[in-house]
Amino acid sequence: MANKDQRKFDTKVQYLQYKVLREVARGAMNDDLLDRITDIPKTIIPGNVPTMRCCVYKERAIIAERVKLAMGGDRTNPNVIEVIEIACDDCPTGGYEVTNACRGCLAHRCEDVCRRNAISFDHQQKAHIDKTLCVECGQCAKVCPYSAIVSRRRPCENSCKVKAISMNEGKAASIDNSKCIACGACVYQCPFGAIIDKSFILDVIDMMKKSRDNTAYKMYAVVAPSIASQFTYAKLGQVVTGIQRLGFFSVVEAALGADMVAYKEAEELHEKGFLTSSCCPAFVDYIKKQFPDLAGHISENLSPMATIAKYIKETSSPCKVVFIGPCTAKKMEFQKPEVAPYIDSVITFEELQALFDAADIDITSLPEGVLDNASYFGRIFARSGGITDAVGQAVKEHGFEDFDYNPITCDGIEACRTALLKASRGVLPHNFIEGMACVNGCIGGAGCLTHGDKNKAEVDAYGRLAMEKTISDAIGIYGLATASPEAKSAPEPQE
Repeated sequence: MANKDQRKFDTKVQYLQYKVLREVARGAMNDDLLDRITDIPKTIIPGNVPTMRCCVYKERAIIAERVKLAMGGDRTNPNVIEVIEIACDDCPTGGYEVTNACRGCLAHRCEDVCRRNAISFDHQQKAHIDKTLCVECGQCAKVCPYSAIVSRRRPCENSCKVKAISMNEGKAASIDNSKCIACGACVYQCPFGAIIDKSFILDVIDMMKKSRDNTAYKMYAVVAPSIASQFTYAKLGQVVTGIQRLGFFSVVEAALGADMVAYKEAEELHEKGFLTSSCCPAFVDYIKKQFPDLAGHISENLSPMATIAKYIKETSSPCKVVFIGPCTAKKMEFQKPEVAPYIDSVITFEELQALFDAADIDITSLPEGVLDNASYFGRIFARSGGITDAVGQAVKEHGFEDFDYNPITCDGIEACRTALLKASRGVLPHNFIEGMACVNGCIGGAGCLTHGDKNKAEVDAYGRLAMEKTISDAIGIYGLATASPEAKSAPEPQE
Protein backbone atom coordinates (compact mmCIF):
# COMPACT_ATOMS: atom_id res chain seq x y z
CA MET A 1 0.00 0.00 0.00
CA ALA A 2 1.30 3.46 -0.87
CA ASN A 3 2.44 5.66 2.00
CA LYS A 4 0.67 8.92 2.72
CA ASP A 5 3.23 11.02 0.82
CA GLN A 6 2.93 8.88 -2.30
CA ARG A 7 -0.86 9.19 -2.25
CA LYS A 8 -0.49 12.93 -2.82
CA PHE A 9 0.58 12.20 -6.41
CA ASP A 10 -0.97 10.50 -9.42
CA THR A 11 2.02 8.33 -10.28
CA LYS A 12 5.12 6.81 -8.71
CA VAL A 13 7.20 8.76 -11.21
CA GLN A 14 5.88 12.03 -9.77
CA TYR A 15 6.52 10.75 -6.27
CA LEU A 16 10.13 9.86 -7.12
CA GLN A 17 10.74 13.28 -8.60
CA TYR A 18 9.15 14.91 -5.56
CA LYS A 19 11.55 13.06 -3.25
CA VAL A 20 14.53 14.39 -5.20
CA LEU A 21 13.15 17.94 -5.07
CA ARG A 22 12.46 17.61 -1.36
CA GLU A 23 16.02 16.50 -0.56
CA VAL A 24 17.54 19.24 -2.72
CA ALA A 25 15.28 21.84 -1.09
CA ARG A 26 16.09 20.55 2.39
CA GLY A 27 19.80 20.82 1.69
CA ALA A 28 19.42 24.36 0.38
CA MET A 29 17.32 25.42 3.36
CA ASN A 30 19.89 23.97 5.79
CA ASP A 31 22.86 25.38 3.88
CA ASP A 32 24.43 21.94 3.43
CA LEU A 33 23.31 21.04 -0.09
CA LEU A 34 26.84 20.58 -1.42
CA ASP A 35 27.53 18.10 1.36
CA ARG A 36 24.26 16.27 0.69
CA ILE A 37 24.47 15.96 -3.11
CA THR A 38 26.47 12.74 -3.26
CA ASP A 39 24.31 11.14 -0.56
CA ILE A 40 20.91 11.95 -2.08
CA PRO A 41 20.89 8.93 -4.47
CA LYS A 42 21.60 6.60 -1.53
CA THR A 43 18.99 8.34 0.61
CA ILE A 44 16.32 7.77 -2.03
CA ILE A 45 17.55 4.32 -3.11
CA PRO A 46 18.77 2.73 0.15
CA GLY A 47 20.21 -0.77 0.37
CA ASN A 48 21.64 -2.82 -2.49
CA VAL A 49 18.47 -4.32 -3.95
CA PRO A 50 17.18 -2.62 -7.14
CA THR A 51 13.52 -1.61 -7.07
CA MET A 52 12.99 -0.08 -10.53
CA ARG A 53 15.91 -0.88 -12.83
CA CYS A 54 18.34 -3.66 -13.63
CA CYS A 55 20.70 -2.72 -10.83
CA VAL A 56 20.86 -0.32 -7.91
CA TYR A 57 23.86 1.45 -9.43
CA LYS A 58 21.89 2.51 -12.49
CA GLU A 59 19.05 3.64 -10.28
CA ARG A 60 21.40 5.86 -8.30
CA ALA A 61 23.05 7.19 -11.45
CA ILE A 62 19.62 8.27 -12.69
CA ILE A 63 18.82 9.89 -9.34
CA ALA A 64 22.08 11.84 -9.65
CA GLU A 65 20.87 13.19 -13.00
CA ARG A 66 17.53 14.11 -11.43
CA VAL A 67 19.40 16.02 -8.75
CA LYS A 68 21.12 18.08 -11.45
CA LEU A 69 17.77 18.99 -12.99
CA ALA A 70 16.35 19.81 -9.57
CA MET A 71 19.24 22.25 -9.22
CA GLY A 72 18.48 23.98 -12.50
CA GLY A 73 19.63 21.55 -15.17
CA ASP A 74 21.67 22.49 -18.20
CA ARG A 75 21.72 26.28 -18.20
CA THR A 76 23.07 26.27 -21.78
CA ASN A 77 19.86 24.59 -22.95
CA PRO A 78 17.16 27.27 -23.25
CA ASN A 79 14.39 24.69 -23.00
CA VAL A 80 13.00 23.89 -19.56
CA ILE A 81 12.15 20.34 -20.69
CA GLU A 82 15.14 18.00 -20.70
CA VAL A 83 15.82 14.31 -21.31
CA ILE A 84 17.74 12.06 -18.93
CA GLU A 85 19.20 9.74 -21.56
CA ILE A 86 20.30 7.07 -19.09
CA ALA A 87 16.70 6.83 -17.85
CA CYS A 88 15.16 6.53 -21.34
CA ASP A 89 14.70 2.78 -21.43
CA ASP A 90 12.86 -0.22 -22.89
CA CYS A 91 10.26 1.60 -25.02
CA PRO A 92 9.47 0.04 -28.42
CA THR A 93 10.45 2.20 -31.39
CA GLY A 94 8.85 0.32 -34.28
CA GLY A 95 6.04 2.67 -35.28
CA TYR A 96 2.99 0.94 -36.78
CA GLU A 97 3.17 -2.85 -36.66
CA VAL A 98 0.92 -5.77 -37.59
CA THR A 99 0.10 -7.97 -34.59
CA ASN A 100 -0.98 -11.60 -34.35
CA ALA A 101 -4.57 -10.39 -34.41
CA CYS A 102 -4.34 -10.13 -38.23
CA ARG A 103 -6.69 -12.81 -39.60
CA GLY A 104 -5.57 -12.66 -43.23
CA CYS A 105 -8.98 -11.39 -44.30
CA LEU A 106 -10.12 -10.97 -47.90
CA ALA A 107 -11.05 -7.31 -47.67
CA HIS A 108 -7.47 -6.01 -47.48
CA ARG A 109 -8.72 -2.59 -46.42
CA CYS A 110 -5.28 -1.78 -45.01
CA GLU A 111 -3.74 -2.26 -48.46
CA ASP A 112 -6.42 -0.19 -50.20
CA VAL A 113 -6.00 2.80 -47.89
CA CYS A 114 -2.19 2.87 -47.99
CA ARG A 115 -1.03 5.52 -50.49
CA ARG A 116 2.61 4.43 -50.24
CA ASN A 117 2.12 0.76 -51.19
CA ALA A 118 3.82 -0.14 -47.91
CA ILE A 119 1.56 -3.12 -47.15
CA SER A 120 2.06 -6.60 -48.61
CA PHE A 121 0.81 -10.09 -47.70
CA ASP A 122 2.51 -13.41 -47.10
CA HIS A 123 1.34 -16.84 -48.27
CA GLN A 124 -1.18 -16.93 -45.40
CA GLN A 125 -2.52 -13.51 -46.41
CA LYS A 126 -1.17 -11.93 -43.23
CA ALA A 127 -0.30 -8.26 -43.68
CA HIS A 128 3.25 -6.87 -43.38
CA ILE A 129 4.43 -3.25 -43.34
CA ASP A 130 7.51 -2.18 -45.30
CA LYS A 131 9.20 0.33 -42.98
CA THR A 132 11.17 1.85 -45.84
CA LEU A 133 7.91 2.98 -47.46
CA CYS A 134 5.68 3.61 -44.42
CA VAL A 135 5.20 7.26 -43.40
CA GLU A 136 3.38 6.45 -40.13
CA CYS A 137 0.10 8.04 -41.24
CA GLY A 138 -1.91 5.43 -39.34
CA GLN A 139 -4.66 5.03 -41.93
CA CYS A 140 -4.19 1.26 -42.04
CA ALA A 141 -4.74 1.01 -38.29
CA LYS A 142 -7.95 3.03 -38.56
CA VAL A 143 -9.57 0.75 -41.15
CA CYS A 144 -8.46 -2.67 -39.85
CA PRO A 145 -11.64 -4.46 -38.67
CA TYR A 146 -9.64 -6.52 -36.15
CA SER A 147 -7.58 -3.62 -34.75
CA ALA A 148 -4.61 -5.78 -35.70
CA ILE A 149 -2.37 -2.85 -36.63
CA VAL A 150 -1.12 -0.88 -33.66
CA SER A 151 1.21 2.03 -33.06
CA ARG A 152 4.37 1.08 -31.20
CA ARG A 153 5.49 4.66 -30.85
CA ARG A 154 6.83 5.69 -27.50
CA PRO A 155 4.51 7.39 -24.99
CA CYS A 156 6.51 10.61 -25.26
CA GLU A 157 6.07 10.67 -29.04
CA ASN A 158 2.38 9.91 -28.78
CA SER A 159 1.86 12.66 -26.22
CA CYS A 160 3.78 15.29 -28.17
CA LYS A 161 1.22 16.78 -30.55
CA VAL A 162 3.72 19.21 -32.06
CA LYS A 163 6.06 16.38 -33.17
CA ALA A 164 9.04 17.77 -31.28
CA ILE A 165 10.27 14.37 -30.07
CA SER A 166 12.33 11.89 -32.07
CA MET A 167 14.87 9.19 -31.25
CA ASN A 168 18.59 9.88 -31.38
CA GLU A 169 21.29 7.43 -32.46
CA GLY A 170 21.33 5.87 -29.02
CA LYS A 171 17.55 5.28 -29.21
CA ALA A 172 16.93 7.85 -26.46
CA ALA A 173 14.33 10.60 -26.80
CA SER A 174 15.53 13.85 -28.31
CA ILE A 175 13.65 17.17 -28.18
CA ASP A 176 13.64 19.62 -31.08
CA ASN A 177 13.62 22.98 -29.32
CA SER A 178 12.46 24.73 -32.51
CA LYS A 179 9.17 22.79 -32.27
CA CYS A 180 8.77 22.23 -28.53
CA ILE A 181 6.25 24.48 -26.76
CA ALA A 182 7.18 23.26 -23.24
CA CYS A 183 3.64 22.05 -22.53
CA GLY A 184 5.04 19.15 -20.50
CA ALA A 185 2.78 16.45 -21.96
CA CYS A 186 5.82 14.22 -22.46
CA VAL A 187 6.90 14.86 -18.87
CA TYR A 188 3.65 13.52 -17.48
CA GLN A 189 3.31 10.63 -19.93
CA CYS A 190 6.84 9.19 -19.82
CA PRO A 191 6.48 6.00 -17.72
CA PHE A 192 10.19 6.01 -16.84
CA GLY A 193 10.38 9.66 -15.81
CA ALA A 194 13.13 10.16 -18.38
CA ILE A 195 11.75 13.53 -19.50
CA ILE A 196 11.33 16.17 -16.80
CA ASP A 197 11.19 19.92 -16.39
CA LYS A 198 14.18 21.64 -14.84
CA SER A 199 13.50 23.27 -11.51
CA PHE A 200 14.12 26.80 -10.24
CA ILE A 201 13.41 25.79 -6.66
CA LEU A 202 16.91 26.81 -5.52
CA ASP A 203 16.35 30.32 -6.87
CA VAL A 204 13.13 30.56 -4.88
CA ILE A 205 14.80 29.34 -1.69
CA ASP A 206 17.60 31.86 -2.20
CA MET A 207 15.03 34.66 -2.50
CA MET A 208 13.24 33.41 0.61
CA LYS A 209 16.50 33.50 2.58
CA LYS A 210 17.34 37.03 1.45
CA SER A 211 13.88 38.27 2.37
CA ARG A 212 13.90 37.02 5.95
CA ASP A 213 10.95 38.72 7.70
CA ASN A 214 10.32 40.58 4.42
CA THR A 215 12.81 43.28 5.39
CA ALA A 216 14.94 43.40 2.24
CA TYR A 217 11.89 43.04 0.05
CA LYS A 218 8.45 41.48 0.25
CA MET A 219 7.82 38.04 -1.27
CA TYR A 220 4.54 37.63 -3.15
CA ALA A 221 3.20 34.23 -4.21
CA VAL A 222 0.88 34.39 -7.20
CA VAL A 223 -1.07 31.13 -7.24
CA ALA A 224 -2.87 29.68 -10.25
CA PRO A 225 -6.63 29.14 -9.83
CA SER A 226 -6.11 25.42 -10.50
CA ILE A 227 -4.73 25.22 -6.96
CA ALA A 228 -8.35 24.66 -5.91
CA SER A 229 -8.18 21.14 -7.35
CA GLN A 230 -4.79 20.26 -5.82
CA PHE A 231 -3.58 19.35 -2.31
CA THR A 232 -6.72 17.29 -1.86
CA TYR A 233 -5.52 15.99 1.51
CA ALA A 234 -5.80 19.48 3.04
CA LYS A 235 -8.01 22.55 2.89
CA LEU A 236 -7.18 25.35 0.48
CA GLY A 237 -6.95 27.85 3.34
CA GLN A 238 -4.30 25.65 4.96
CA VAL A 239 -2.29 25.68 1.74
CA VAL A 240 -2.43 29.49 1.77
CA THR A 241 -1.18 29.59 5.35
CA GLY A 242 1.53 27.09 4.46
CA ILE A 243 2.82 29.33 1.68
CA GLN A 244 2.97 32.23 4.12
CA ARG A 245 4.84 30.06 6.63
CA LEU A 246 7.49 29.49 3.96
CA GLY A 247 8.22 33.21 4.16
CA PHE A 248 5.87 34.82 1.65
CA PHE A 249 4.41 38.17 2.65
CA SER A 250 1.20 37.68 0.69
CA VAL A 251 -0.60 35.11 -1.45
CA VAL A 252 -2.43 36.59 -4.42
CA GLU A 253 -4.69 34.89 -6.93
CA ALA A 254 -3.57 34.81 -10.54
CA ALA A 255 -7.32 34.75 -11.07
CA LEU A 256 -7.37 38.48 -10.30
CA GLY A 257 -4.99 38.89 -13.23
CA ALA A 258 -7.43 36.75 -15.22
CA ASP A 259 -10.21 39.17 -14.40
CA MET A 260 -8.02 42.02 -15.63
CA VAL A 261 -7.13 40.13 -18.81
CA ALA A 262 -10.73 39.19 -19.57
CA TYR A 263 -11.84 42.80 -19.16
CA LYS A 264 -9.13 44.10 -21.49
CA GLU A 265 -9.41 41.22 -23.93
CA ALA A 266 -13.10 41.95 -24.44
CA GLU A 267 -12.17 45.54 -25.41
CA GLU A 268 -9.46 44.33 -27.77
CA LEU A 269 -11.78 41.78 -29.39
CA HIS A 270 -14.49 44.40 -29.87
CA GLU A 271 -11.95 46.70 -31.52
CA LYS A 272 -10.20 44.14 -33.77
CA GLY A 273 -13.04 41.74 -34.57
CA PHE A 274 -10.93 38.56 -34.30
CA LEU A 275 -8.59 37.42 -31.55
CA THR A 276 -6.80 34.42 -30.07
CA SER A 277 -6.26 34.19 -26.32
CA SER A 278 -2.87 34.97 -24.76
CA CYS A 279 -3.28 33.19 -21.42
CA CYS A 280 -1.64 29.85 -22.25
CA PRO A 281 2.08 30.36 -23.07
CA ALA A 282 2.31 26.99 -24.82
CA PHE A 283 -0.60 27.92 -27.11
CA VAL A 284 0.93 31.31 -27.86
CA ASP A 285 4.27 29.65 -28.65
CA TYR A 286 2.49 27.12 -30.85
CA ILE A 287 0.91 29.87 -32.94
CA LYS A 288 4.24 31.66 -33.37
CA LYS A 289 6.04 28.47 -34.42
CA GLN A 290 3.39 26.71 -36.50
CA PHE A 291 1.05 29.50 -37.65
CA PRO A 292 3.22 32.63 -37.81
CA ASP A 293 0.76 34.35 -40.17
CA LEU A 294 -1.75 34.38 -37.30
CA ALA A 295 0.67 35.78 -34.72
CA GLY A 296 -0.70 39.29 -35.28
CA HIS A 297 -4.08 38.11 -33.98
CA ILE A 298 -2.76 36.97 -30.59
CA SER A 299 -4.15 39.17 -27.84
CA GLU A 300 -1.70 41.91 -26.89
CA ASN A 301 -2.46 41.36 -23.21
CA LEU A 302 0.06 39.66 -20.99
CA SER A 303 -1.07 36.41 -19.37
CA PRO A 304 -2.96 36.59 -16.05
CA MET A 305 0.25 35.58 -14.25
CA ALA A 306 2.25 38.43 -15.76
CA THR A 307 -0.61 40.93 -15.56
CA ILE A 308 -1.14 40.65 -11.81
CA ALA A 309 2.62 40.43 -11.21
CA LYS A 310 3.11 43.66 -13.18
CA TYR A 311 0.53 45.34 -10.97
CA ILE A 312 2.24 44.08 -7.82
CA LYS A 313 5.66 45.25 -9.00
CA GLU A 314 4.32 48.70 -9.86
CA THR A 315 2.61 49.17 -6.50
CA SER A 316 4.68 47.27 -3.93
CA SER A 317 8.36 47.54 -4.79
CA PRO A 318 10.77 46.40 -3.62
CA CYS A 319 9.32 42.93 -3.94
CA LYS A 320 9.82 39.53 -5.52
CA VAL A 321 7.02 37.64 -7.24
CA VAL A 322 6.94 33.85 -7.59
CA PHE A 323 4.25 32.11 -9.63
CA ILE A 324 2.99 28.76 -8.33
CA GLY A 325 0.96 26.65 -10.70
CA PRO A 326 0.57 23.50 -12.80
CA CYS A 327 2.38 24.69 -15.91
CA THR A 328 5.84 23.83 -17.21
CA ALA A 329 5.43 26.35 -20.04
CA LYS A 330 5.25 29.14 -17.44
CA LYS A 331 8.90 28.37 -16.71
CA MET A 332 9.63 29.44 -20.27
CA GLU A 333 7.25 32.40 -20.19
CA PHE A 334 8.74 34.13 -17.16
CA GLN A 335 12.13 34.32 -18.92
CA LYS A 336 10.73 36.22 -21.91
CA PRO A 337 11.81 39.89 -22.08
CA GLU A 338 8.24 41.17 -21.82
CA VAL A 339 7.55 39.12 -18.67
CA ALA A 340 10.94 38.90 -16.90
CA PRO A 341 10.61 42.32 -15.19
CA TYR A 342 7.51 41.15 -13.34
CA ILE A 343 8.01 37.46 -12.48
CA ASP A 344 11.14 36.43 -10.58
CA SER A 345 10.63 32.68 -10.69
CA VAL A 346 8.12 29.89 -11.30
CA ILE A 347 7.53 26.64 -9.45
CA THR A 348 4.92 23.93 -9.91
CA PHE A 349 2.55 22.40 -7.38
CA GLU A 350 4.92 19.42 -7.17
CA GLU A 351 7.72 21.75 -6.18
CA LEU A 352 5.54 23.56 -3.65
CA GLN A 353 4.82 20.22 -1.99
CA ALA A 354 8.56 19.58 -1.85
CA LEU A 355 9.10 22.98 -0.20
CA PHE A 356 6.45 22.28 2.44
CA ASP A 357 8.00 18.97 3.39
CA ALA A 358 11.59 20.22 3.22
CA ALA A 359 10.61 22.92 5.71
CA ASP A 360 8.71 20.35 7.84
CA ILE A 361 5.45 22.22 7.37
CA ASP A 362 2.44 19.95 7.85
CA ILE A 363 -0.25 22.02 6.21
CA THR A 364 -3.03 19.82 7.61
CA SER A 365 -2.23 21.15 11.08
CA LEU A 366 -2.37 24.83 10.08
CA PRO A 367 -5.22 27.32 10.49
CA GLU A 368 -7.01 28.36 7.34
CA GLY A 369 -5.95 31.52 5.58
CA VAL A 370 -8.13 33.30 3.06
CA LEU A 371 -7.64 33.58 -0.68
CA ASP A 372 -10.19 36.02 -2.00
CA ASN A 373 -8.89 38.41 -4.63
CA ALA A 374 -10.88 37.42 -7.73
CA SER A 375 -14.29 36.82 -9.25
CA TYR A 376 -15.91 33.54 -10.27
CA PHE A 377 -14.95 34.26 -13.87
CA GLY A 378 -11.28 34.81 -13.07
CA ARG A 379 -11.10 31.58 -11.11
CA ILE A 380 -12.58 29.38 -13.84
CA PHE A 381 -9.71 30.30 -16.18
CA ALA A 382 -8.18 27.13 -14.73
CA ARG A 383 -10.32 24.83 -16.85
CA SER A 384 -11.13 24.58 -20.52
CA GLY A 385 -13.95 26.96 -21.44
CA GLY A 386 -13.21 29.31 -18.57
CA ILE A 387 -11.57 32.00 -20.70
CA THR A 388 -14.46 31.80 -23.15
CA ASP A 389 -17.01 32.33 -20.37
CA ALA A 390 -14.99 35.14 -18.78
CA VAL A 391 -14.50 37.12 -22.00
CA GLY A 392 -18.20 36.67 -22.78
CA GLN A 393 -19.04 38.08 -19.36
CA ALA A 394 -16.65 41.00 -19.92
CA VAL A 395 -18.30 41.76 -23.25
CA LYS A 396 -21.61 42.06 -21.39
CA GLU A 397 -20.13 44.18 -18.62
CA HIS A 398 -18.63 46.56 -21.18
CA GLY A 399 -22.07 46.92 -22.73
CA PHE A 400 -20.97 45.87 -26.22
CA GLU A 401 -24.51 45.02 -27.22
CA ASP A 402 -23.72 45.57 -30.90
CA PHE A 403 -20.99 42.91 -30.89
CA ASP A 404 -21.72 39.30 -31.84
CA TYR A 405 -19.42 37.28 -29.59
CA ASN A 406 -18.81 33.92 -31.28
CA PRO A 407 -16.04 31.97 -29.51
CA ILE A 408 -14.58 28.49 -29.97
CA THR A 409 -13.04 26.57 -27.07
CA CYS A 410 -10.00 24.47 -27.97
CA ASP A 411 -9.23 21.75 -25.46
CA GLY A 412 -5.69 20.51 -26.18
CA ILE A 413 -3.26 21.16 -29.03
CA GLU A 414 -5.06 18.96 -31.56
CA ALA A 415 -8.24 21.00 -31.18
CA CYS A 416 -6.14 24.19 -31.36
CA ARG A 417 -4.55 23.01 -34.60
CA THR A 418 -7.95 22.39 -36.21
CA ALA A 419 -9.23 25.86 -35.33
CA LEU A 420 -6.00 27.59 -36.36
CA LEU A 421 -5.93 25.78 -39.70
CA LYS A 422 -9.44 27.02 -40.45
CA ALA A 423 -8.51 30.52 -39.32
CA SER A 424 -5.42 30.53 -41.54
CA ARG A 425 -7.61 29.58 -44.51
CA GLY A 426 -10.25 32.17 -43.69
CA VAL A 427 -13.00 29.61 -43.08
CA LEU A 428 -13.28 29.73 -39.27
CA PRO A 429 -16.79 30.99 -38.39
CA HIS A 430 -15.70 32.11 -34.92
CA ASN A 431 -14.16 35.42 -33.87
CA PHE A 432 -12.40 34.34 -30.67
CA ILE A 433 -10.19 31.29 -30.15
CA GLU A 434 -9.60 30.09 -26.61
CA GLY A 435 -6.47 27.97 -26.86
CA MET A 436 -5.33 25.65 -24.08
CA ALA A 437 -2.40 23.32 -24.81
CA CYS A 438 -3.30 20.87 -22.05
CA VAL A 439 -6.40 18.70 -22.30
CA ASN A 440 -8.95 20.02 -19.77
CA GLY A 441 -6.97 23.25 -19.52
CA CYS A 442 -4.62 24.19 -16.69
CA ILE A 443 -6.07 21.50 -14.43
CA GLY A 444 -4.42 19.03 -16.83
CA GLY A 445 -0.99 20.65 -16.56
CA ALA A 446 2.12 18.51 -16.16
CA GLY A 447 2.97 20.13 -12.81
CA CYS A 448 -0.31 19.13 -11.17
CA LEU A 449 -0.30 16.75 -8.24
CA THR A 450 -3.51 15.17 -9.48
CA HIS A 451 -5.22 15.01 -12.86
CA GLY A 452 -8.79 14.11 -13.74
CA ASP A 453 -12.26 15.27 -14.68
CA LYS A 454 -13.17 15.84 -11.01
CA ASN A 455 -10.80 18.79 -10.96
CA LYS A 456 -13.14 20.79 -13.20
CA ALA A 457 -15.99 20.49 -10.70
CA GLU A 458 -13.69 21.52 -7.85
CA VAL A 459 -12.52 24.63 -9.74
CA ASP A 460 -16.11 25.61 -10.56
CA ALA A 461 -17.10 25.12 -6.93
CA TYR A 462 -14.18 27.27 -5.83
CA GLY A 463 -15.24 29.93 -8.33
CA ARG A 464 -18.72 30.07 -6.86
CA LEU A 465 -17.22 30.88 -3.45
CA ALA A 466 -15.83 34.17 -4.76
CA MET A 467 -17.06 37.22 -2.88
CA GLU A 468 -17.04 39.27 -6.07
CA LYS A 469 -19.61 37.96 -8.52
CA THR A 470 -18.65 40.09 -11.53
CA ILE A 471 -15.36 40.95 -13.17
CA SER A 472 -15.98 44.67 -12.66
CA ASP A 473 -16.49 44.09 -8.93
CA ALA A 474 -13.21 42.18 -8.63
CA ILE A 475 -11.00 44.65 -10.46
CA GLY A 476 -12.86 47.64 -9.07
CA ILE A 477 -11.77 46.81 -5.51
CA TYR A 478 -8.20 47.70 -6.39
CA GLY A 479 -9.09 50.50 -8.75
CA LEU A 480 -7.88 48.39 -11.66
CA ALA A 481 -10.69 49.32 -13.99
CA THR A 482 -10.37 53.07 -13.66
CA ALA A 483 -7.32 54.07 -11.65
CA SER A 484 -3.66 54.24 -12.53
CA PRO A 485 -1.39 51.48 -11.12
CA GLU A 486 -0.09 53.90 -8.50
CA ALA A 487 -3.54 54.65 -7.16
CA LYS A 488 -3.80 51.48 -5.09
CA SER A 489 -1.38 49.16 -3.37
CA ALA A 490 -1.05 45.46 -4.09
CA PRO A 491 -3.44 43.11 -2.26
CA GLU A 492 -2.44 42.74 1.38
CA PRO A 493 -2.29 39.39 3.17
CA GLN A 494 -5.73 38.03 3.99
CA GLU A 495 -6.37 37.01 7.60
